Amino acid sequence: MKEIGGYFGLDNLVSNEFYDRLIALNTGRNTLLYLMKARNITKLHIPYYLCDSVSTLLVEHGYRFEYYYIDQEFQPIFDKQLEQGEYLYIVNLFGQLTKQQTLMLKQHVGQVILDHSHAFFQEPLEGIDTIYSCRKFFGVPDGAYLATDAILPEKLEQDVSSERMKHIIGRYEGTASSYYSDFQRNDDVLDATPLRTMSKLTHNLMGAIDYDRAQKTRNENYAYLDKQLGANNPLKLTTPQGAFAYPILVENGQSIRKQLAEQDIYIPLLWPNVLADCPEDSIEYQYAANILPLPCDQRYSLEDMEYLVDVLKKQLV
Repeated sequence: MKEIGGYFGLDNLVSNEFYDRLIALNTGRNTLLYLMKARNITKLHIPYYLCDSVSTLLVEHGYRFEYYYIDQEFQPIFDKQLEQGEYLYIVNLFGQLTKQQTLMLKQHVGQVILDHSHAFFQEPLEGIDTIYSCRKFFGVPDGAYLATDAILPEKLEQDVSSERMKHIIGRYEGTASSYYSDFQRNDDVLDATPLRTMSKLTHNLMGAIDYDRAQKTRNENYAYLDKQLGANNPLKLTTPQGAFAYPILVENGQSIRKQLAEQDIYIPLLWPNVLADCPEDSIEYQYAANILPLPCDQRYSLEDMEYLVDVLKKQLV
């Protein structure tokens, strides 16, 4: 029976999820696992330029996989003929994969999975299985969406997120540095969390986000950064809708990250595993080490972007 009386918990917030008609699961890697099971996939082709959580998942569950390279514009270098049960896993890196490019890949390869972890606001295309991550764009502890017509017949337990909120609430009322270790622990916990549906708490939080403002702010901040830095950015960029971050390629990324962190500007090294897995002269290694994904999200104003550019330019001299 429902409890009656006692202290208040979190109220039910506005129920207005951006992807309320997609399959809602607990993590991005488990969203991929859902597809592997539902599509009876036996082998996946994945990019070298990718977090090792995907390869770890595939090893843990006994799936075969091969790596492929990307070109300078983040596009897959792939010309193999896929057999039954094989799929190409395409990561829309920094939202740089356009709708037209996606459709061409689908037409050329056939069996594809599209990872939109860097492209939350790029809506799914019909007939293309697409994965979205919640916590890469919003202050939630977990959560992912899946656009697919493949239905997994097994009954999934609903996840519970209440123990994963410390770093989020802590940063809201304090500083990121004070709760970074909690953030890291949450990452470790999620890597070991089994496939479940999205938690009630994450649903509630995702339903209360001002998505229009988030998109508008990200677009404005991205445009400002590109105007200020684009002329000296070797990357040839498109302008994605509601950008994940503004990627700028520099010569000494590791050193600049450290110098920025000393001024409380935290620029992640997205996939350190790439530095161990790829030769130094590869695009993957150079991009992992030297692309700075500058934050341009809804937390920041144009004044914040101006400050970020000013500090960064002093490091680029």
